[in-house]
Amino acid sequence: MSLPDRVEIVEVGMRDGLQIESEFVPTDTKIQILNALIDAGVRHFEATSFVSPRAVPQMRDAQEVLQGVRKRPGVVLGALAPNRKGVERALQSQADEIVVFLSATESHNTKNLNRPVEQSLRDIEDIAQLLKDHPIKRKGAIAVAFGCPFEGDVDLGRIRTIFDHFARQGFDAVTLGDTTGMATPKLVRGTVEALRADHPDIKISLHFHNTRGIGLVNVVEGLRAGVTSYESSLAGLGGCPFAPGATGNICTEDLIYLLDEMGVDSGIDLGALIKVAQRLEGIVGRGLPGQLMKAGPRLHLHDYNVAAGAVG
Repeated sequence: MSLPDRVEIVEVGMRDGLQIESEFVPTDTKIQILNALIDAGVRHFEATSFVSPRAVPQMRDAQEVLQGVRKRPGVVLGALAPNRKGVERALQSQADEIVVFLSATESHNTKNLNRPVEQSLRDIEDIAQLLKDHPIKRKGAIAVAFGCPFEGDVDLGRIRTIFDHFARQGFDAVTLGDTTGMATPKLVRGTVEALRADHPDIKISLHFHNTRGIGLVNVVEGLRAGVTSYESSLAGLGGCPFAPGATGNICTEDLIYLLDEMGVDSGIDLGALIKVAQRLEGIVGRGLPGQLMKAGPRLHLHDYNVAAGAVG
């Protein structure tokens, strides 16, 4: 099996992970977690989002978070923005990357953005015009790209049309979002191959949720298809508040463990990452889905003399 030598990890926990949390996480705490992740070797983030504070109260401190992180060379702090107003706020906050998104289906786009897909496509054109003189990275994102909780299977032609729209507007990369964990290896392979055939120069990023337990299986298929960018969330935190049944994203430290064991470099220190994940679990005040922070890597050995044994 031919695999990439190195992949890019985009950490989305402070955005996609925290957005579903009802208790507001203090701004300083968010900044501390981002700094700790940078110390662990993470270099690309979707750090926050410029959305309506009424819709997603957790993101009301987006500007303060971006401006409070201890930046260093090579670190990309991206921000999600659904419309022109959000993009303008992100530019004022000196984000390194703008992520503009919409859903592949009318029903989810209405729930998520309160507008039809056609209007979102026009918004993308408006945003591209706004950004034309700004030297900033531009990433598109397509939610429910592998299946919609309201409409089921999504026609590949629809994904290709939206992807093509991002390409024509000068976006550098496009994320395919598996918002409710409906992706399968077969869907991943077919979608990636079709889009790469259409636009070989546009970078594809894959964003999986582990709703049905095969998030990392889909990563392996993405690797086999040559995809070198994956979005994940620290400790598996997350879920879409506008999609029934959505559970957490694939877990960053579990993903790094998989990559390490497959000989694929991410540049991230797994031990340091586990410590940050354990810290996040304490911040949100409940157990989180990540497995590695509980079990440790496979060669994390235990003291034979203190382990319980059979009695009798």
